[in-house]
Amino acid sequence: MPMDCETLTQFLDTLNRFVHERLIPHEEKVAEDDKIPDSLIQEIRDLGLFGMSIPEEYDGLGLTMYEEAQAAFVLGLTSPVFRSLIGTNNGIGSQGIIIDGTPGQKTAYLPKLASGAMIASFALTEPDAGSDAGSLKTSARRDGDFFVLNGTKRYITNAPHAGLFTVFARTDANTMNSSGVTAFLVEAGTPGLSLGKPDKKMGQKGSHTCDVILEDVRVPADAIIGGPARENQGFKTAMKVLDRGRLHISAICVGAAERLIRDSLAYAMERKQFGEPIAEKQLVQAMLADSRAEAYAARCMIEETARRKDAGQNVSTEAACCKMYASEMVGRVADRAVQIHGGAGYMSEYAVERFYRDVRLFRIYEGTTQIQQLVIARNMIRDAAA
Repeated sequence: MPMDCETLTQFLDTLNRFVHERLIPHEEKVAEDDKIPDSLIQEIRDLGLFGMSIPEEYDGLGLTMYEEAQAAFVLGLTSPVFRSLIGTNNGIGSQGIIIDGTPGQKTAYLPKLASGAMIASFALTEPDAGSDAGSLKTSARRDGDFFVLNGTKRYITNAPHAGLFTVFARTDANTMNSSGVTAFLVEAGTPGLSLGKPDKKMGQKGSHTCDVILEDVRVPADAIIGGPARENQGFKTAMKVLDRGRLHISAICVGAAERLIRDSLAYAMERKQFGEPIAEKQLVQAMLADSRAEAYAARCMIEETARRKDAGQNVSTEAACCKMYASEMVGRVADRAVQIHGGAGYMSEYAVERFYRDVRLFRIYEGTTQIQQLVIARNMIRDAAA
């Protein structure tokens, strides 16, 4: 059930204070240390942010898509690493269980994910399978009432801290596409599951990824999301969670853009050249105006699409449009922010330098821009032919 307006306003106000009073002051330290302090993680747990999208019956906040987007706009105002910490628990790490999981799987895992006691990780990408996820090679061989998993997953967000992995593996060796792929729930510590060294990334320091290596990992058939009856149905589950994830990331992009615009405007009003603030220069004003208009357009797209999703409409095309536009938009805004700051924008003492690197990832994960283009165009063609 949606929150009433007063409750939602109170929640967003509390979140906004937390972002400005607790998260933003820690951004630089987190980037330097490549680690979010444990005490801050506990504060994030206490606010219920690990369970924003998990139903209340499983101890989550049960936010609607529109409400989650509003929260993501606020979370986007600070370093993306904080959002990344809670992102998989709210998105691809939990939504498959919520949508297709058995009652036992929901009871066993969702309360732990909602509280942040357990971190979820979504293990799909492989060394040779990224955008073409249907070509994955990780295998799951049936052995009686069990499956034996072998393969390597790459760039897996939160893997170094995860307690639960959603692992996609090919259960039908005769297929070469997304059919014959099954989604398994595999707990950390299962014999044969190990982790590679943490990846060194361009940005988003404090958010960790690494390889997940599966060597004869033995799991019961009941570990399939939805139970044994959903063998070879893994990609159908994955597709069901994409729209929400794409809208969430899109809203984070808007928040990041609004932070960059705010910082750029403040700098432009203080920085003087040729006897006046550079904010009075028309070419600087043009960059500020373009950024503001594009961020506003993305916000409107996301809010309307979220409303439609909450109303039960199919928003696959619209969610892809939001992800494509918002992630590209924040890249342009970040570039203008550095330009407005001039030489200072290239220095690490200003947040725009860090954001410039951090937001580059948004155009890649949850489906690259090029994948969104394909989704949009193919849906257009399909609808026109219907």
